[in-house]
Amino acid sequence: MAAQKPSTGSRGISQNFLRQFRDKKTRKFKEISASNFMDVWNHYDSDGNGYIEGSELDQFLYELVTSVNTQDVGPEVVSQAALKEAKASILSAFDENKDGKIDIAELAQLLPMEENFLLLFRREHPLESSVEFMKTWRKYDADHSGYIEADELKHFLKDLLKSFERSVTEEQLITYADTMLQLFDRNKDGKLQLSEMAKLLPVKENFLMRPIFKKCLTSAEGAKQLTPEDISRVFNLYDRDGNKSIEDEELHGFLKDLMELVQEDYDADDIEEFKDILLRECDLNHDGRIDKDELSMVLVSFAKASQGPGDEPEGGESGEGAGPNNGGASKE
Repeated sequence: MAAQKPSTGSRGISQNFLRQFRDKKTRKFKEISASNFMDVWNHYDSDGNGYIEGSELDQFLYELVTSVNTQDVGPEVVSQAALKEAKASILSAFDENKDGKIDIAELAQLLPMEENFLLLFRREHPLESSVEFMKTWRKYDADHSGYIEADELKHFLKDLLKSFERSVTEEQLITYADTMLQLFDRNKDGKLQLSEMAKLLPVKENFLMRPIFKKCLTSAEGAKQLTPEDISRVFNLYDRDGNKSIEDEELHGFLKDLMELVQEDYDADDIEEFKDILLRECDLNHDGRIDKDELSMVLVSFAKASQGPGDEPEGGESGEGAGPNNGGASKE
């Protein structure tokens, strides 16, 4: 991909946004505050999709390289070969999930951030699974509204920093909470829904995204390939307490992972609606829990419900059953 030339002003050169964050004498980056970081992010994620990618990434890299100059310069100063090499080096070092773009947490690692604020983006110890995520969600959604609101987010961040043995002033905490809310609140409703909080608080792995499971869960043909061993593996991954049933946070964690197979944007109401459909269709003994035999029904039903309109198997099989695209949770 050819590096994008910076947009030009009246003098034929652009205003380099990153230069303001460099020390005028040493040309090194100064420590970037929480509010400065938000400004940088919003400047380069121009389409607001949560990533710096494509032409946005080219523009960011060009300005990162040329910001060491004391004044704006023409695009000929940095060769295409040098920009290509810089892009490869930066992505190699900071693009942790190797998707060819920079997300918020990766940008935080790339810039010299205010130390306490940077800790909020640490990824060395992600949550073990979505079951642990749902336990954390319930803890901080204190009013059970289905959202993490500003005060609840502040409580979460305070506890997170305390776990790093860091204390911050009330003013800093308010700034951090406000910044994180603005960074991760994609629909700008002033609170974090489940899918938004999941970006802030990642889990080590969505078990159902493992190729062996994903292939089986996204088509009716794949569902036919599910073996008893596959069912047992999935069941054991979510039956965290070993009581032979998937219930409470285990069930909500399972539903969260299942939901992420088919849609990126979801909230607590979507999970509850999906849960009601699943239990109505597959909870044969009506105990509000899922045992191993019932889980087999859930996975097969989900695979059928995940089919597109043109994917119906021969014989007119409808594929009705528990699934977010079948009368269940869905964001239009």
